[in-house]
Amino acid sequence: MTADAVTSVLPDAPGGRRTRLDADVLDRLQDSVRARTALAGMDAVLTDDPDDVAYLTGFFHHPCERPVAALVETSGRTLLLVPELELQHAQEQHARAELVSYPEYPGRQSPFAALARVAARPAGARIGLTTTMTQHRLALAGAAFGDVAWVPTELVTRARYVKVPEEVALHREAARITDLMLAAGVELVTDAVAAGGALPSEQELAAHVTRTGTGLMYAEHADVVVVSPLAGGLVYAGANSAIPHGLPSGYRLRPGDTFMLSLGCAVGGRFVEGERTFVLGEPSADQRRYHDAVRDAQAEGGRAIAPGVRCADSNARCLDVIRARGLGGYLRHRQGHGIGVGMHEPPWLEDGDPTELIPGMVVSNEPGIYVPGHAGYRISDSMLVTRTGSEPLTSFPRSLDDCVIPV
Repeated sequence: MTADAVTSVLPDAPGGRRTRLDADVLDRLQDSVRARTALAGMDAVLTDDPDDVAYLTGFFHHPCERPVAALVETSGRTLLLVPELELQHAQEQHARAELVSYPEYPGRQSPFAALARVAARPAGARIGLTTTMTQHRLALAGAAFGDVAWVPTELVTRARYVKVPEEVALHREAARITDLMLAAGVELVTDAVAAGGALPSEQELAAHVTRTGTGLMYAEHADVVVVSPLAGGLVYAGANSAIPHGLPSGYRLRPGDTFMLSLGCAVGGRFVEGERTFVLGEPSADQRRYHDAVRDAQAEGGRAIAPGVRCADSNARCLDVIRARGLGGYLRHRQGHGIGVGMHEPPWLEDGDPTELIPGMVVSNEPGIYVPGHAGYRISDSMLVTRTGSEPLTSFPRSLDDCVIPV
């Protein structure tokens, strides 16, 4: 089955739809990493990145000072190192790995000593090391494993680029919920306008859409995979929205405001984002000019996201639409980024990333402009790269006429 053929239907289970990947899917993901490791001439690859661990083993946890790490050996085993306090948690999540535990951190010896005792270490062993591991963790691992050659590698990150069909189904479900969160935000504002009272604040709006997303998760899914954030996002209005990653404040919406709902959620640990910019009342000429420019750039960005296109070239095609309208001075960021187990992950749709897009990748398409003292305008969809182009997973209307709330 190709990524193009996947529907939004998830397997049913008592109490709702299942969102955890089955053991056979995790085996395929591990085998892909194992093959890449062998091809690179390494005996194993070690990662303590929480997203890598979740991707490889299905174990989601709260990262802290206690190391949790996965070791994928080319010989066929996958080992998962956890502190004792996480052992039951890993068992209950049916982590797809041989579990190895250590008593506590920092402990009398390196936490990695427990892993080293059971790991295969042939003479002259070469172990890949994901580049996010800290120097401190590397020193702990080095002290435990002794005479091995550590080889920095991004092979696990690259394995995560292309989603298997079961992951795509999770992304589709996250997109469905994200669209409902956007609709819930609009409804809250529309109802407040109709009631004639105070309009919601940024914080109240953010809390409402977050409750909507998390409520749907627990109402409809049998096995919610809890990650941070599970659902929610950035909500800001007026001049506050001119800061691309501004945080919700107590500012209360007013007629004439531009406001942004930058939302998303994760189903089965797979993220989606969907962002729309709204105008409260009849748009001014400037509001229409800004919104239309971003909408046209996003449409061109969607056409540019296609197999064989370099991320850098997609970014240029998208943002050049804004520059051609004379608004390049208001650009603050790239076209987009990869999405998967992390909300932001490679590849990057930016001038400096030559990665070619491949069917099965999921990336954001989110051009934006930010006018200081006035507002920001951003429209984002999570895009699935298909064999013939790309498909937006989120479907909430994008045009300004669809994003005006009458007052």
